[in-house]
Amino acid sequence: MDIILETKDLIKTYVTGIKTFNAVNHTSIRIERGDFVTIVGKSGSGKSTLLHLIGGLDSPTSGEIWIDNECITKMAEEDLSAFRRRKIGFIFQAFNLVPSLNAWENIILPIGLDDKKPDMPYLKEIIEMLGLSDKLTNLPNTLSGGQQQRVAIARALATKPAIILADEPTGNLDSKTSDEVMTLLKTSAFKYEQTLIVITHNEDIAQMGTRKLIITDGKVVEE
Repeated sequence: MDIILETKDLIKTYVTGIKTFNAVNHTSIRIERGDFVTIVGKSGSGKSTLLHLIGGLDSPTSGEIWIDNECITKMAEEDLSAFRRRKIGFIFQAFNLVPSLNAWENIILPIGLDDKKPDMPYLKEIIEMLGLSDKLTNLPNTLSGGQQQRVAIARALATKPAIILADEPTGNLDSKTSDEVMTLLKTSAFKYEQTLIVITHNEDIAQMGTRKLIITDGKVVEE
């Protein structure tokens, strides 16, 4: 098996007053390269915490996270920041576009942060597939929610990451736009041989994956 992501006995503990609780509780998962994995759970189950740990946006209390044969839990912050830019694409429910940058500038932002030149044929292909060719000069506030999420997807794909992490990527979209965005996301991940991990509470989206993980009280099981 070609394992792209592995967590080993992962724990994230929070302290509230005199109480402690594990938002992620002894979680060990393995995900193969090219998988489309959905992670479902109720609000407060720990699914977003798990995604933030996997993406290196937060640090575990204990345990290890391995991505593409590298242990990110042992990296210095500067190295981890560079690793995130090069290996992980993030898509958030709130889009997280920079309001003062147009669609094109938002898409190539992570490439510029890494002092690299855009792969123009690759980016053109992504932009055409996502239907953004005539929107590149638009600022985010002139785009619909679905268009903003497409820009966010293009930005996540732009650096050719090994893994795409999506946290409730359709949470702010209507059902029709949600279906369109998820179909495009799934198609693009498959086309560019990227691993896709989606956090969702939407059962229809959960069924789109090749694997479905369920998280309850910080513990993960496979359906």
